[in-house]
Amino acid sequence: MTPRGTRIRLAVGVWGVLVSQVFLYPGVEDIVVALGGDDTIQAGMWFLVAEFAAFVTFASVWGAVSDAVGRRMPLAAVGALGGAACYLLLTAVPTIGVPFAGVIVIRLVGGAATIGAFSLSITALADLSGGHGQNMGAAGIAIGLGAALGSVLGGWLADADPLYPLFAAAVTLVAVAILFLTVTESLPDTDPLRVGDVFTRIRRRPALLVPFAFGFIDRMTAGFFALVGVFYFRESFGLDAAGAGLALAAFFVPFALLQYPAGVLSDRIGRAVPVVVGSVCYGLGIIAVGIAPVLVLAIGAMAIVGALGALVAPATMALVTDVASPETRGAALGGFNVFGSLGFLAGFLLGGSTTATAGYTAAFLVVGLSEVGIALVAARAVWRISGSDPGPKTEIDPG
Repeated sequence: MTPRGTRIRLAVGVWGVLVSQVFLYPGVEDIVVALGGDDTIQAGMWFLVAEFAAFVTFASVWGAVSDAVGRRMPLAAVGALGGAACYLLLTAVPTIGVPFAGVIVIRLVGGAATIGAFSLSITALADLSGGHGQNMGAAGIAIGLGAALGSVLGGWLADADPLYPLFAAAVTLVAVAILFLTVTESLPDTDPLRVGDVFTRIRRRPALLVPFAFGFIDRMTAGFFALVGVFYFRESFGLDAAGAGLALAAFFVPFALLQYPAGVLSDRIGRAVPVVVGSVCYGLGIIAVGIAPVLVLAIGAMAIVGALGALVAPATMALVTDVASPETRGAALGGFNVFGSLGFLAGFLLGGSTTATAGYTAAFLVVGLSEVGIALVAARAVWRISGSDPGPKTEIDPG
């Protein structure tokens, strides 16, 4: 299989994992009620938080194990099948009478499995030849298109029956597992390390904390939109689940379509401008969504925010692969996904609690200004580790 063919298959796999995940977002309120929870933003928050808590715990574990054993795709397939099994188990909850606390436990187990499929497929893309920006752009366009399609179809499915998104997610992950087993791997030509040694080498590269921090804030905004954004569009503008899904798609479609060219651009001009300047504009765009007085302006702002997010995301992921050594790439991208999942958790918790206490406008301000703040605080560090700064470079231990 050619590198291009492998890149396409892996991107389709990443796309499938995101589709399965986002199927649940537009109708999360209805799904939670069908599974025995309350129709409140807090119940929806904990339903989403459970999955991402597992993402945080297991992302680096999957990556380090794949680095140690020298295989990624069989592990990714196992993760996808585990996630599918948990979605199917959730569909049985109304019949077998599992309490909502049990639903949260199932979400935890499902998240622990699914993050393996997601993180390892992105790492396999990073293993391919070609510019890191190009490979991470392929991952980014898959993420964006998966989220766009999932948000639209998920809303329609939830309006038809709250359990349909769960069935659809399970079927999608089974197909993803089968696809992963057809992929020929292209791991770095390095000696395998023990899992403990992988984590030791990662800790010796403090420069990774810079893209990790951006990943945290960027994913926080995504988590914010996945929870608060859905409730915002439904309550403020009277949309149903399908309408809220289309509103999210206004963000995800440009976010998806522009990721690949943005990743290639970052290979040519460096990571600093897309990451720093893009983050400032992205944060201001989030605020614009929250203060838009009418639906059409809010949707337009969502589209602009999606385009700006596309500028930032692949450059940030590529910065991780620039800094990490080849033999620790799986753990490094796993660490990036840990920080990203923590960001999702923060987006759910911060967005949900701020909205409940101070309203939607305050929540959009807090999240938008957080994105602007990280860009201003970390700008100098990004310039240094990306090689764009004429001053002294950051020390990086070769391992």
